[in-house]
Amino acid sequence: MPPPADSFDYVIIGGGTAGALLTKRLSEDGSSVCLLEAGPRDTNPLIHIPAGYIKNVYSKKLTWGFEAEASAGTAERRFSLPQGRVLGGSSSINGLNHNRGQKSDFDHWSERGNPGWSHKEVLPYFRRSERRIGEADEKLRGRDGELPITDLDWHHPVTTAFVEGTPELGIPVNPDYNGEQQDGSGYFQRYIYNGYRYSSARAFLRDTKKRLNVDIRTNAQATAILFEGKRAIGASYSKGGSTGQRHKVIARREVILSAGTINTAKLLQISGVGNASLLNDLGVPVVHNLPGVGSHLRDHYGVRMVSSVKDIRTINNMAQGPALLLEIARWLIRKPSLLAVSPSLAHVFWKSNETMTTPDLQFVFSPASFRAGVVGLLDKTPGMTCGVWQERPESTGFVKARSANPFEAPTIQPNYLADENDQQVLLAGMRLGRRLMRTRALAPYFENETAPGDEVQSDDEFMDFARQNGTTVYHLIGTARMGPASDPVAVVDAQLRVHGIDNLRVVDASIMPTMPSANTNAATLMIAEKAADIQCLLIAGTR
Repeated sequence: MPPPADSFDYVIIGGGTAGALLTKRLSEDGSSVCLLEAGPRDTNPLIHIPAGYIKNVYSKKLTWGFEAEASAGTAERRFSLPQGRVLGGSSSINGLNHNRGQKSDFDHWSERGNPGWSHKEVLPYFRRSERRIGEADEKLRGRDGELPITDLDWHHPVTTAFVEGTPELGIPVNPDYNGEQQDGSGYFQRYIYNGYRYSSARAFLRDTKKRLNVDIRTNAQATAILFEGKRAIGASYSKGGSTGQRHKVIARREVILSAGTINTAKLLQISGVGNASLLNDLGVPVVHNLPGVGSHLRDHYGVRMVSSVKDIRTINNMAQGPALLLEIARWLIRKPSLLAVSPSLAHVFWKSNETMTTPDLQFVFSPASFRAGVVGLLDKTPGMTCGVWQERPESTGFVKARSANPFEAPTIQPNYLADENDQQVLLAGMRLGRRLMRTRALAPYFENETAPGDEVQSDDEFMDFARQNGTTVYHLIGTARMGPASDPVAVVDAQLRVHGIDNLRVVDASIMPTMPSANTNAATLMIAEKAADIQCLLIAGTR
């Protein structure tokens, strides 16, 4: 027999970007919190060395091993969708770059019937967790948070030339894309401090885990949300995988689901909250018919363009042999080092056509080339890579549980490039990317384009290259979309409460109504900060 269920004020399912922050905030006033994380503790040293990203993002121990279904947009290819399965979640394996998005992103959320989510209203929550180290507008950036945000300190001549070349194309250099406006080029701000990755776990749980009112349970995969009628009362979980012992934990106040865009949708469905037709097919008793669960999945679909370089060493040369030993030595004495950089060093945010008022393209640049354009496997010869994606894709897909088995991965279909506008924006981005790699500033280093190659010229050829070679940028959102009760496919309201269910909130990237014009980690932190504030106000109102 399993041990008797224990109880806490809050049960948080998922110890990732949002769950770790929530655990700290909700326990600060003495409330008891049980945090369930399916993966291990973040003890693997490669998590904390930024260059370990290349290993971590494909690690079978630190990720869920999800795969995107084949579609026409990917030339019927399937490929992996890495999502963190470790304390800190995807913030322990991601590309480390801090990117909020545009003001209009959040104003649009508010305009869709979500009061309290305009940029002006969410700005304090962006600022709260930030410890911005470097120049910044004090009205827009945070200085006192737990999460250090630093500037790039390892500069390579090719990266410098890339940024210096953008004004040739009418793209100004922008010293702070997280400030007043996003437009322009520059260097990424990173979750890196003193040479180490600062994941959500490192920033928010290092001291929090010592609190007597906090219980962090790793290798504890939630198997179901528990209900009494339409009221969430706790969760069941397995300690140690599908063959592990089953346990229950009770939430006296609320269950908070922060399992990530894929697992949040799946867990709701196998717990009885979702489209009744799907639940009936799965043989899952319907707790509440909520058709939008698992729908509206969105992701950034990126294409990487690669060129060989001449007369200079790049990361390709520096990541092997004696040169790598030198970089390791520099990292050990806390000097700027290749080991302490994010995989993308420079950025461009720009417009696919001149009629746009804000950027709809994001470019990332690195003085390195990768075999077959795949990040993670360095080429043998020196090169440079410029990746591009549409910032606000309209193509939507879905996540559907395959069975009631909590250990079976769901069907994940992002439907990349299904929307015609997505195709046109990406085409414009690839053409601009080619020009960015051929500026006068880069001319001393540029040798030739290896992908897609000079033979690719027409729209059809570019689109074929995108379908054959593009891949996820790991920014999945939307499967528990926020919206008013009048929206038949909304899953949570503006307070992040699941429609039709008591004592259950969703707090992660799945609630995003539309894609922010950015990597999603910063916005997920903001969502968690706002959710914590909502809870604190509720508690204060009951005293």
